[in-house]
Amino acid sequence: MYFSIKDASYWYEIHGESGNPTVVMLHGFTGSTSTWADFIANWKSELRIITIDLPGHGKTKTPSPRTMEACCVDLKALFQYLQLEKFHLLGYSMGGRTALSFALTYPELVQSLILESASPGLETKQERDQRVEKDEQLAQKIENEGVTSFVDFWENIQLFQTQKRLPLEVQAEIRQERLAQSAQGLAQSLRHMGTGSQRSWWNELKQFSKPVLLIAGTYDEKFLAINKKMEKRLGASHLEIIENAGHAIHVEQPKIFGKLVGEFIFQNE
Repeated sequence: MYFSIKDASYWYEIHGESGNPTVVMLHGFTGSTSTWADFIANWKSELRIITIDLPGHGKTKTPSPRTMEACCVDLKALFQYLQLEKFHLLGYSMGGRTALSFALTYPELVQSLILESASPGLETKQERDQRVEKDEQLAQKIENEGVTSFVDFWENIQLFQTQKRLPLEVQAEIRQERLAQSAQGLAQSLRHMGTGSQRSWWNELKQFSKPVLLIAGTYDEKFLAINKKMEKRLGASHLEIIENAGHAIHVEQPKIFGKLVGEFIFQNE
């Protein structure tokens, strides 16, 4: 279904009954609502699951680019349209940065927060400037070489090496999801919602008092370190470190991920 705001049309899907606890799920870079298929299949009888394609991804259309702040304003309008008064909010990687940005901007709407392999952005201006430069190079690479060439490169970066251990059909599904993106959309996302272009939330973490579940994989050293640091700053947070998993725990260890998330949501109802 589409929700229109200004010049944008956001694609969203609703699975499960309205009487169940509601969880909103936000995918990562090069992802879409389909990244959550396994979780939906296993939990739609117990939860009401809302998935959204973020700007530059899937079926969402954003002719004028969305910054992280603008995206959060749009999401708030979508949630008001859906008459969501309070909900559990889950985000993976880029979707985790979006979920955290939303939760810190509109804490009154968030019942609990679940962040999978996410970060609050970069602490220093120097780090942000360097990342903006790096993301600009990536954006140009996508525009110049096309999505297929970019996906060939992207699926081989260090962050996703552990996905090579997944069954071939699962790897093929991930590749298809990435190939379904548009060059313009991915480039737009990198430039306007990239880690370098968003504000840093590190100093605001201690103000957030809602329950937070942080999830990181043992093989994802970079995000494991970030999440250990986040856990110290977030008041009511708990970090779950998942064995035999890298960055995309919901894909690499779907049963463990589903059980953790489901239990956390019901504990905080």
